[in-house]
Amino acid sequence: MVHTRIRGSAVIIEDDKVGIIRRNRDGEEYYVFPGGGVEDGESPEEATVREAMEELGVQIEIQKLIGTVNFNGTQHFFLATIVGGTFGTGKGEEYGIDRNRGTYTPVWIPIDGLEMLDVRPVEIVKRLIK
Repeated sequence: MVHTRIRGSAVIIEDDKVGIIRRNRDGEEYYVFPGGGVEDGESPEEATVREAMEELGVQIEIQKLIGTVNFNGTQHFFLATIVGGTFGTGKGEEYGIDRNRGTYTPVWIPIDGLEMLDVRPVEIVKRLIK
C-alpha cells in the first residue's frame, strides 16, 4: 500500500530564477521544489513556511496557490516570497548524514532553464514557463 500524504511546497522566484533543491539519490540527479509533509494540526501553507525554513534557511510569505498535483497524495504548490533568512542555510533533517537519502543542495535556476533539467513535478514547471 502506498502511503498518501498531503504536502506543501514553495515556489520562490527572484530575478527570473527559481529556488529549488538539487537531489542526488541512488545515482540519479533531479530537482524538487522545497517542501514536505503536512504535520498534525498544520495547513499546507503552514507546512510550506516551516519546510522553507528547514530546507532553505529562509522565512517566506505565501502569495498564492499556483497548483496542486496528485502524486502519492495531494501536493500543494504556493508562490512565495523570501522575507528573511539566508538562502542555503537550512538545517532540516534532510541534511543529516545518517539519513542515507542522497544529497540536498539548494540552488537558483533560471526559469528559462528549467525545461532542460529533470524538475519534478513537470506540471508546475510548465506553469512557470508560460
